[in-house]
Amino acid sequence: MKLARRPGPTVRVRVREYAEGRWRSREDRLATEEPLEIRLAWPGRPAERIGVTMRTPGHDFELAAGMMAGQGVLAGTELSQVAYCTDVTLAPEEEFNVVTVTLAAPPLAPPSVRASTVLATSSACGVCGTESIDEVLTLAGRRSEAGPPGSTLLTPELLQVLPERLREHQRVFASTGGLHAAAAVDATGRLSEVREDIGRHNAMDKVIGARVLTGQDPGVPVMLVSGRIGFELVQKAAVTGIGALVAIGAPSSLAVRLAQEAGVGLVGFLSARRFVVYVDPAPTGV
Repeated sequence: MKLARRPGPTVRVRVREYAEGRWRSREDRLATEEPLEIRLAWPGRPAERIGVTMRTPGHDFELAAGMMAGQGVLAGTELSQVAYCTDVTLAPEEEFNVVTVTLAAPPLAPPSVRASTVLATSSACGVCGTESIDEVLTLAGRRSEAGPPGSTLLTPELLQVLPERLREHQRVFASTGGLHAAAAVDATGRLSEVREDIGRHNAMDKVIGARVLTGQDPGVPVMLVSGRIGFELVQKAAVTGIGALVAIGAPSSLAVRLAQEAGVGLVGFLSARRFVVYVDPAPTGV
């Protein structure tokens, strides 16, 4: 009987490298990319597949829990269990690539049946427009007048040291150069949870899921992400009550529009020398 192999975050490959006029053969490390199937169940409803995402293995339960939180599925109910599927029909290589999320009661907002960022097979957003924004605002239950919590953290002094703090925690990125990262920033400016993944949205889901599984409020004052900000990341922030998204990269037009409507602060192009505020609250002193 072949034992299941739990996939790791990196794989080793042999490569030929050309540099400074010379060839050499060496070992390289690649970020692992494998599919994770998410199944959802609750009392009276057997587990059903609700989507597949390409992810870097590791913190899979956090990823699944974060996805559900970001879709508003956990509203009005609680997680009963998150576990790898034990379906006997699964091949050995699939056993650690299928996770079942079991709820204690039926959700108030079941996962959307249309294409969505959470349930899609890539990092790209689905068909997003006014209807999508209204759905997110309904799940979030708040408008921009409410104002994001913890926005006083967004001072230039804090913001400009965050990229280096994040980089210090990106261990797999350091060996592969191929992963995104996300981090929850607490009220003291400390990075309380940091997760890496080949997908920007997955990294953020893992941070949210880590807090959900440990009984913490996922609505942190600031979520720091290493890449760009698309609609799907603002969606997760709005639904889970995150005060502001701060990114090393740029936001999209629809991300800014949703952030404005949902009251999520938005900062992009963050570095030790500059940053751009797209959606207030503006950092103190700006």
